[in-house]
Amino acid sequence: MRIAYQYRLKPTKYQAAKIDNWLSMLCAQYNYLLSDRFNWYEQNRCFINACPLVCHLPDLRNNPDYYSQKKTLPNLKKTHPWYKDIHSQVLQDVVKRVKLAFDRFIKGDSNGKRSGRPRFKKPHRYRTFTYPQMKEGCLEVNLVNLPKLGKIKVILHRPIPDGFKIKTASITKRCDGYYLVLSLEDKTVPKVKPDINPDAIVGIDVGLKEFLTTSEGETINIPQYYRKSQKRLKVIQKRVSRRKKGSNNRLKAIKQLGKQHKQVADKRKDFHFKTANYLLSKYDVVAHETLNIKGLAKSRLAKSVLDAGWASFLTILTSKAENAGLLAVPVSAQNTSQNCSNCGKKVPKKLHVRWHDCPYCGCSLDRDHNAAINIRNRAAGQSVLKAQRLLRDARIGWEAYADPLGSA
Repeated sequence: MRIAYQYRLKPTKYQAAKIDNWLSMLCAQYNYLLSDRFNWYEQNRCFINACPLVCHLPDLRNNPDYYSQKKTLPNLKKTHPWYKDIHSQVLQDVVKRVKLAFDRFIKGDSNGKRSGRPRFKKPHRYRTFTYPQMKEGCLEVNLVNLPKLGKIKVILHRPIPDGFKIKTASITKRCDGYYLVLSLEDKTVPKVKPDINPDAIVGIDVGLKEFLTTSEGETINIPQYYRKSQKRLKVIQKRVSRRKKGSNNRLKAIKQLGKQHKQVADKRKDFHFKTANYLLSKYDVVAHETLNIKGLAKSRLAKSVLDAGWASFLTILTSKAENAGLLAVPVSAQNTSQNCSNCGKKVPKKLHVRWHDCPYCGCSLDRDHNAAINIRNRAAGQSVLKAQRLLRDARIGWEAYADPLGSA
C-alpha cells in the first residue's frame, strides 16, 4: 500500500534561500531539456515522402530520450559548476519529469489519451523538487535530514505508521511557506479487509442543491466556500490590478491573493476528507456515479461544479476506501435520475424538477434520493462479486500480516 503524508517545513533563512536557488536552477534545466526534445521533434516528425520536392533535409539526430539526457548531467556540472550544489538524484528527477510530460504529449497515458503540448515553466510556476530515494532514519523527532540541504525543522503533526518505509520526499514551495511530502509504502498490507460486509452498501448522488444524498435519504449540505469568499477575493484582485507591474507592492498583493485562494482550497479539501471518512465509517461499500466532470466544468454550471469539487472528493473517497480496505464502486450515470427506483420505469423530467413522482407505481420521493437508490441497486451485484473475489485473494495476505511468524 502506498500513501503520502504532508508536513509543514520551518527552514532557516539560509535554507529557504538555498531551496529557492535550487528551484530557479531546476526550472532552467527543465526548460532546456524540454526545448531539446522539441528541437528533435520538429526536425524528425515529418517523413521524407511528405516533404516538397525542393527542400532542405536536416541531418537526422538521435532521439533525446531519458537515458541520453541523463548522461548530459555530468557535463552540465562541468560547464555550469553551480549545479554541483544540487543533489544528483534531484537533477535526475527533472529529466524524468520532462520525459513524462513529453510522452503524454506524443504517446498518451496508459489509456491512450494524449495531453496538450508541454509548456515551458516560468520561475514562479516551478515549485517542487523530489528526492527519489531516502535513507532510513532520515526523519527524527522534529527534523528531516535532506542531502545537501541539511537538517530542516519539520512539524510532525501525525506520526508515520509502523512498518511503513519512506520511499520519496518532495519539497514544495507555496504562498504560505514550504511543505514536505513523504511517500510511504508497506507491501504487507493487503487491499481489502477479510471481514468486509458487501451488504453494508450505500449509493451517493452528488449535486449542487445538496453536496450529496445517500440512498438512505441522508443529505450533506454543500458549503460553497468559493462563493462565500468571492467578496474578499474581489477586493484583493482589485488591489493586484491597481499595482504597478514588477513592483514590490504588486508582489505583496499577489502573495495575499494566493493565500486567500489557498485558504478556500484547504477548507474544501478538509470538508472532502471529513465527508469521505464519515461515509466509510458507516458503510463498507460506497457506490457513486462516473461523471464527466470536465464536460460539466465547461457548462453554465461551471462555477458551482468547480466550487463543489466533485472530482477531488471522488478521488479522496476512492483513495481512503483503498487504504481502509473497503470498496468505492463506480457505476454508470445514465438515467439514474430518470428511472424509478421502485418499478424501474423511465420517468422523464427536466433539471429544474427536483421531485420524483412515478405515474406507474406511485413512488414519490426526492429526485436525488431516487438517483442514489438507483446507484446503490446498480452497484449491489458487481460490488458483491468484486468483494468476494478480493476477499479470496486477500485472506492469505491478512493472515500473514496478522501473524508473520505463523502459528508456530
